[in-house]
Amino acid sequence: MTNTKASVAGEFIRRDDKAEFKAEPNRYHIYVSYACPWAHRTLVVRKLKGLEDVISYSSVDWLLEDYGWAFGSNFPDPHHPNFTHLRQIYQLQQQNFNGHITVPVLFDLKTQKIVNNESSEIIRMLNSEFNMYAKYPDVDLYPELLRENIDSINDEVYTKLNNGVYRAGFARTQEAYENACHDVFEVLDKLEIILSKSRYLVDNKRLTEADVRLWTTLVRFDPVYVTHFKCNKKLITKDYPNLYGFLREIYQMNGIKETVRMDEIKKHYFASHTSINPMRIVAAGPEIDYDIPHKRDTIN
Repeated sequence: MTNTKASVAGEFIRRDDKAEFKAEPNRYHIYVSYACPWAHRTLVVRKLKGLEDVISYSSVDWLLEDYGWAFGSNFPDPHHPNFTHLRQIYQLQQQNFNGHITVPVLFDLKTQKIVNNESSEIIRMLNSEFNMYAKYPDVDLYPELLRENIDSINDEVYTKLNNGVYRAGFARTQEAYENACHDVFEVLDKLEIILSKSRYLVDNKRLTEADVRLWTTLVRFDPVYVTHFKCNKKLITKDYPNLYGFLREIYQMNGIKETVRMDEIKKHYFASHTSINPMRIVAAGPEIDYDIPHKRDTIN
């Protein structure tokens, strides 16, 4: 898995009969990795909107090797049973494609084209364009009045935390590592203060995409990033009570824990990144109870 995203198709699904990619049920499929925090965002938004019966998904194998994300006997491509690698989905788009293969991939089963492989754009399509089919159409994770604040938090969280843990983990110098680690804990300290006063990041009473984008990194932090990426100055579960409560609250929302495959998350990171962990030994702990009551509903 990489900390960069290379788009091969930046198209959008629209609620428009004339659109090339029209919002329709059972037309689109999302290829994800359970391990990847960017792909995980799409599964969380799919659950929050109630789109399980509208948009299908499947996961690639947790082990990422030189040829990229793979399908296999336990992780087949349900729509192309002879495909062995996600690269072949990209090659439907560009026959000689040899760029970087990333997840998530939003795929159009009707035209056999990739619509988009940028998670930030995919979750906004899921949020707004399928409301006529969604179980929870009133859930709006990117409300117009909050967009400026959401974008501002997204930018900082992406730069210093979502991507910051990768910069720390793959640093090639002590200075690069220390700079990245500083960014990670600087923003965690800031978010802890925000969440001590507000139930969610942008609006006290309203979950937004900023919360989702933070959460998929937080759920991986203590189990993986503390050890594997050496982001070990503090623990979410020990040193950040408000971030830990926030993490548990979203985990306990209807259906969200089903999107978390911690065994695959840990195996992916520890076994795939051989430049960091050449023996591919997967850390045994920590044991974390995400079902402890969060008490976030008491924050005014």
